[in-house]
Amino acid sequence: MPKTARPHIHLVSDATGETLKSVAKAALVQFQKSQEEVETHTWALVRKPLQMERVVEAIAAMGGLVLFTIVDQELREILIKGCAKAKLPIVPVLDPVIMAFGKYLGEKAVNLPGRQHEMDAEYFHRIDAMHFTIAHDDGQHLEDIDKADIVLVGVSRTSKTPTSIYLANRGFKTANVPIVPGLVIPNEVELLKNPLVVGLTTSPDRLVSIRRSRLISMNQTTETAYVDDERVREELSIARKLCTKHNWPVIDVTRRSIEETAAAILNLHTRREEQRRQQDLDLEGSAQ
Repeated sequence: MPKTARPHIHLVSDATGETLKSVAKAALVQFQKSQEEVETHTWALVRKPLQMERVVEAIAAMGGLVLFTIVDQELREILIKGCAKAKLPIVPVLDPVIMAFGKYLGEKAVNLPGRQHEMDAEYFHRIDAMHFTIAHDDGQHLEDIDKADIVLVGVSRTSKTPTSIYLANRGFKTANVPIVPGLVIPNEVELLKNPLVVGLTTSPDRLVSIRRSRLISMNQTTETAYVDDERVREELSIARKLCTKHNWPVIDVTRRSIEETAAAILNLHTRREEQRRQQDLDLEGSAQ
């Protein structure tokens, strides 16, 4: 590819293309100089030969790298032959994984497009988790917060809400409660037994910067205690002491993306559930 050309990546799917988007995003972050220059094109729900022929024509005109998740053999051949004719690199993203699964499980793949997006019980479980999370944002509806899977606590602007929404999309009922200077944290939170409670923190400098930007976006004055360096450090210190008092794990989100923070939280949740299961087994064993 000439250095002056803008790089194109084409994501061709017979479903929504979400799988390809995730793969492309995960790969692109490894290329710091190029990721902002790349132009990504998603060709979703391509399920008829005529559709595929038009997609191939458009891709050939632009050039670029092609990633695809197409299960229909006729459509695959149109795409592969079209890319070969245009001399474009093409990657069947799921093929190696499906082949490995088939070999290991001893079963042939059903080759149905969009199978992973069927409205099964898991789908409705995620929707239920999302409803719960939205209803329990920013300390709301504490009367049934014990029904949460995860509760996030932290001072203002430590990514509690976006992290909660991300976790809800993974199927975890997540509430978040702010730690506010001068206010005692609600008793319902301090007495929690069932959910995993996790504290989110960040560096004082980073927090001041985020809060200042927030105030500017709202056309409000930036000369307040909300962005005072010493006050912010005190807030973070109080929050950390509260988490230490209750033995709540703390995650520093300063250099973490929402996805990375959520992954760390889910690791904690998994370990906690494993410990609980082991304790139950030990109790059953001692009772026999």
